[in-house]
Amino acid sequence: MKPNLLQRGSAHLVAIVVSLIMVIPVYLILTNAFKSSAEASSMSAQLPTTLHWENFSTVIERGRLGTSFLNSMLYSSGSTIMATLFAAMAAHVLSRNPTRLNRFLYFFLIMGIALPINFFTLTRIMQITQLINTKAGMIILYSAIQIPFSVFLIYGFIDSVPRELDEAAIIDGCGPIQLFFRIILPLLTPVLVTAGILNFLGVWNDFILPLYFLNNSTHWPMTLAVYNFFGQYQQNWNLVSADILLTILPVIVIYLVGQRFILSGLSSGAVKG
Repeated sequence: MKPNLLQRGSAHLVAIVVSLIMVIPVYLILTNAFKSSAEASSMSAQLPTTLHWENFSTVIERGRLGTSFLNSMLYSSGSTIMATLFAAMAAHVLSRNPTRLNRFLYFFLIMGIALPINFFTLTRIMQITQLINTKAGMIILYSAIQIPFSVFLIYGFIDSVPRELDEAAIIDGCGPIQLFFRIILPLLTPVLVTAGILNFLGVWNDFILPLYFLNNSTHWPMTLAVYNFFGQYQQNWNLVSADILLTILPVIVIYLVGQRFILSGLSSGAVKG
């Protein structure tokens, strides 16, 4: 019993240390976002003497966070919906028809997880298709980048769905499209939510692609808006902290809400099984 208690105590200690490492930066951002410029100059961990709520209105007005927030929501939501849906359709076909060609296509797709992006070729393609510096181009680009990992994630989950459901639906007169959308897709809810959350967070936090392919400030997402704001107000750490807090807050909320759906979906699937 003593070795087990020692192992459990060590595991809890490691978990506490890791949690503190993750929480301390968020705590510093949270406390300094409500301070005055003088109080926040040292980025200390002390609580603010007075809550300066006007920091957030100043950031929203000067940093154009309203427009950038809508842009980030458009890029993240649009690309996540497209990539997750197309990946689920592709994974279903590749999983249910394990031919040599389909297995080659599957491994060819998931190679995109590890292979780096060739920005020179990608920029040329974006220019030829006239998608560079456009919102539609960013949505399509993010969708294409998300598909390999989404296919890999959904492919393994589809293998656990009984093939008898497909056969029963076909006997009842379902065509391929009806079979996927009415029978298979609802069963994929847990993995679709998981893939959707990961894709959404990846797009929301991305900085490189908008920096390369968006020259118009009206198309900038939150990451570029924060970068530009920091360049202008890098001496005002209270405003910078408020800007960062407004940027990460939607992500935290979406993750917490999505996590609930993941757990409920997994538990309902276990009961049905």
